[in-house]
Amino acid sequence: MFENLTKKLEAAFKNIRGQGRLTEANMKDAMQQIRQALLEADVHYKVVKKFIQDVQDAAVGQKVIESIHPGQMIVKIVHDELIKVMGERNAPLAEASAPPTIIMMVGLQGQGKTTTAGKLALMLKRHGKKPMLVGADVYRPAAIQQLEIVAGQAGVESFSLGVNANPVDICLMARGEAAMRGCDTLILDTAGRLHVDAEMMAEVRQISMQVKPHEILFVASAMTGQDAVRSAKQFHDTVPLTGVVLTQMDGDARGGAAISLIDVTGCPIKFIGTGEKLDALEAFHPGRMADQILGMGDIVSLVEKAQQVVDRDQAMDFQKKARKGDWDLEDFLAQMQQVKKLGSFGDLIAKIPGLNKMMPQGMDGAEEELKYTEAIILSMTPKERRSPVIINGSRRRRIADGSGTSVQEVNALLKEFEKMKKMMKQMMRGMKGGKGMPRTPFPPMPGM
Repeated sequence: MFENLTKKLEAAFKNIRGQGRLTEANMKDAMQQIRQALLEADVHYKVVKKFIQDVQDAAVGQKVIESIHPGQMIVKIVHDELIKVMGERNAPLAEASAPPTIIMMVGLQGQGKTTTAGKLALMLKRHGKKPMLVGADVYRPAAIQQLEIVAGQAGVESFSLGVNANPVDICLMARGEAAMRGCDTLILDTAGRLHVDAEMMAEVRQISMQVKPHEILFVASAMTGQDAVRSAKQFHDTVPLTGVVLTQMDGDARGGAAISLIDVTGCPIKFIGTGEKLDALEAFHPGRMADQILGMGDIVSLVEKAQQVVDRDQAMDFQKKARKGDWDLEDFLAQMQQVKKLGSFGDLIAKIPGLNKMMPQGMDGAEEELKYTEAIILSMTPKERRSPVIINGSRRRRIADGSGTSVQEVNALLKEFEKMKKMMKQMMRGMKGGKGMPRTPFPPMPGM
């Protein structure tokens, strides 16, 4: 996400470096480039106009601090203004004084409400809550069955009265069901509806008025750009939205909707969906998002993700083996699978400060290479993974055939693996026996 915007902003910042003071003259071209970058990223034109004016007001006439270039100063100013326009701080979910807390999901059709409801349920479960998913979409074929499948995958309770029931009655009866099952959070998955459908909008208003949810979250795909902004505003005119969830943020290289939404609707973005898996939901932090937009990474979110999905014991065990240099392809495969849990390769690199600028272009190709690497290792027997030295010519041909690769590719992997073992051992020794290692250990990045 924001890949295009990040590149264009970096180009704009280059033009102002080398100046002794930020003036209207040397700011003009940079501001024009920033304006163009934001518009091309699908940021609302009114937001762009106000943003550029705020940056100019903050920047013109500021003396550059000693040892800081004007380019760095303008990055700081743009960073601060981005945080302001995106809401300044994370907006946590409201919590009822007496359970259950009721969260109502609304939005257009096909925006990922049911999947997002499941992601949110899993997130709340990991934070010690006991959520229940409520199937109130009686119009879309198999919507309730989908919700039950998602609930099963997340390991949470689900409830519905079937397709012949009234959605308002379903939501009202879910309260009593939650009390019986000991659930402290209700997530209401309502039907997708067009804002111009008066009857359907009246239904969602009725649910809101009778159930009185503590949160009404508008779910929208970032891929729809300014349509998401417009529809959120129109929904907000019907029901009092308390926040927005932007899905498919990993598929939108522009990301302008995230910058526009808060300013246009007045509703904070509470969560962003960053993938298809149920654990691919993150709390929205304006500061961290501004860091990513300006290519500064987001190491905090990466650590939080690692704490959720990385097997700490397995990672610590690997560190011990790495210090001695006695890890094998079985360990390597396990570490690759741990890394995959953290998200796409490109997203990982974007979150590590400075690494995205060091890496070569075309990282999608590197991710494809990892798939072939995994296929090759999976085509080996456990004995071959534990002792690669026994892999002779005939074994290499069998492994190549089994993985859909060539003998040359198998040879290259085995050669690179031995180089990586030596490099890892040297790196671990340089860390003075592992002192100062992070509390949340990260598996090595294969192929890096």
